[in-house]
Amino acid sequence: MVNEIKKRLRKLGNKERAEVSRRYFKTGPGEYGEGDIFLGIPVPELRKLAKTYRHLTLKDTTKFLQSPIHEERLLALLILIHIFSAGDESIKKEIFDLYLNNTRYINNWDLVDASAPYIVGAYLVHKSKKALYRLAKSEDLWERRIAIMSTFKFIRQAEFSETLKIAEILIADKEDLIHKAVGWMLREVGKRNVQIEEQFLRLYYKNMPRTMLRYAVEKFPQAKRQLYLAGII
Repeated sequence: MVNEIKKRLRKLGNKERAEVSRRYFKTGPGEYGEGDIFLGIPVPELRKLAKTYRHLTLKDTTKFLQSPIHEERLLALLILIHIFSAGDESIKKEIFDLYLNNTRYINNWDLVDASAPYIVGAYLVHKSKKALYRLAKSEDLWERRIAIMSTFKFIRQAEFSETLKIAEILIADKEDLIHKAVGWMLREVGKRNVQIEEQFLRLYYKNMPRTMLRYAVEKFPQAKRQLYLAGII
């Protein structure tokens, strides 16, 4: 089965698209995706494959998750979401643990964003959130992004406290990809309850990185948005 999937992936690959992906996902020396390998496969094709192979064993799915090829890792995560969604509590726990034990392979923003809410967030809905705080304080960029992006699951259920607490931890983060993720999640809170978002912003907006604030207030009326950006709310 593994070889069959690999053959299908390579048939779907495109050299020109792969080159674009290498630039887009910053794979050059010193960049956040340094050295990553792309085949050049559109995400919708990977989603189709994930549905086709949603009954792949966890052992074989893990082989793809630990692949040096970006699309194989993304495919593995999409398959894990299918297995997680259909599984009982023991399967969900196994996949949650598998995910957290392999964060070094979930090492670009698309991999995190496509999976963290649907595995980590989904598993923790009615459980202790301690794992998120450990991730939020990690030295690893991607683990910190997993922490904030996992809370998207809670936001969709109109539960905002974990997002705000983790956003507070990450206010002073040095990485632009964290600024964007935190700002995005604050904006999602605001789409559901703008008063709660503004309560948070009024406490912290003057200390936020510019990108984080810009993302957070993106959906505000123009006049209010400009006041926040000017620091005069």
